[in-house]
Amino acid sequence: MTVTLTNSIAWKDASGDDLAMLENLQPNILKEHARDHSTLLFLQFASASAGRSFLSAIAAHLKSTLTHLQEINAYKCGRGSGTPYVGVGLTAAGYAALQVTAVPADPSFAAGMQATTGLNDPHPDTWDGYFHDPKALHGLVIIGDAKSDPMAHKLAQIHHLIAAHPGVNILGTQEGRAMHNSNGDGIEHFGYVDGRSQPLFLHEDLEAERLLKDGTSTWNPDFPLQQAIVSDPAAPDPSRHFGSYFIFRKLEQNVKRFKEQELAFADSLKLAGVDRERAGAMVLGRFEDGTPVTSQFADGNHHPVPNNFNYGSDAEGAKCPFLGHIRKTNPRGSGGFGQTAEQERAHLMARRGLTYGKRLDNPNDGKTDNKPEQDVGLLFMAFNSNIGDQFEFTQINWANNPDFPQLPADSPAGTHAPGIDPVIGQLPVGQGRRDVSSPAAWGKPGEIISVPSVPQAVTMKGGEYFFMPSLAFFTNLKAA
Repeated sequence: MTVTLTNSIAWKDASGDDLAMLENLQPNILKEHARDHSTLLFLQFASASAGRSFLSAIAAHLKSTLTHLQEINAYKCGRGSGTPYVGVGLTAAGYAALQVTAVPADPSFAAGMQATTGLNDPHPDTWDGYFHDPKALHGLVIIGDAKSDPMAHKLAQIHHLIAAHPGVNILGTQEGRAMHNSNGDGIEHFGYVDGRSQPLFLHEDLEAERLLKDGTSTWNPDFPLQQAIVSDPAAPDPSRHFGSYFIFRKLEQNVKRFKEQELAFADSLKLAGVDRERAGAMVLGRFEDGTPVTSQFADGNHHPVPNNFNYGSDAEGAKCPFLGHIRKTNPRGSGGFGQTAEQERAHLMARRGLTYGKRLDNPNDGKTDNKPEQDVGLLFMAFNSNIGDQFEFTQINWANNPDFPQLPADSPAGTHAPGIDPVIGQLPVGQGRRDVSSPAAWGKPGEIISVPSVPQAVTMKGGEYFFMPSLAFFTNLKAA
């Protein structure tokens, strides 16, 4: 038999090649691993022998997707609390430094993030220092756990392992700490629930979504494994050993600027009282608690966070503006430009983002003066099977494209395009954001007004493309 790629799978029933894949796939790819407390170490290998020796040794600290899933199942049954997550990725320069010739074939991976045109990123000289020279950045180790003490203990072990391998150097360190609202849902620094809509690859997760959340009748979260994993060319058996392309981007958030613009947006729409909260929801596409603005004009579906919706009842953008962040990055069949809903789904990624930076304020206190302007943000992380068709397509063709989604021919929005994604969208340096269209009142087609675009409040501070190899790659790695 061969590994199931064109469908999701039931991990508890896996056998044969499917089981071998799960036994050798790193965690966090097909199912998110709890890592509220995380540290990322960016590495350089001074020699092939040093890098190979270190990676062979770190294999003892890695666990498989199967082990991760078994730990989750045991925890639900009241047995154990799981073990920390250790993930390892390599850049294309890292493969060269290790003198490994069987390199993952994605052309975007080979070229690196800095070489990608259309992302409209700031000049690399403005990025954090360890991202300046892509040829010097070889690897990444992520250490994470739901609690700080287990993460710190495992981090100390990894630091000791690095110290025991001269020639393996830490270029930079990044800490991530998850934020939650009063319902326990993960939020980002602007105060909104984040990470709710995810591709699901396991039957068990799909069943839980159907029975325990708000269902799957309108939006189907069932995705094939081939949207997240690819064969590992440097593993002993690429037909059974798989990995995934890992996107890392450090996105700094100017929270004060964004919250001030929410107020200005509310003024533009002449919203008063409790209705003013809808201004931010129209920019993001969800209220702070996660309620989709296309579903209702006020928040209230607190928990679980709704996700079973599309834009079929909002073809003219009268509820959720076309510029809404979640509409830009997951149009759910409403993007236009000749792409079907299934073609749009093929661009989606398994996102594993995590916030960074310390806050002294309450993100949802309704104030603006006390909000940070720098040193906080999101560590955007995502798994792809095709970087160009997933991350790059989403960022370039959707988020950065002021004409996406495609407006209906008779749209009351007139000559005003949707504009770029107000959260992660980037224009070429020096190009200003245009005025955009927004519904004057929720749910009333035809009442569209022009409003100033949200100013840029997110700045890319560095990133790179990695490949997360199979566990068999590490155990099979020999000294150069």
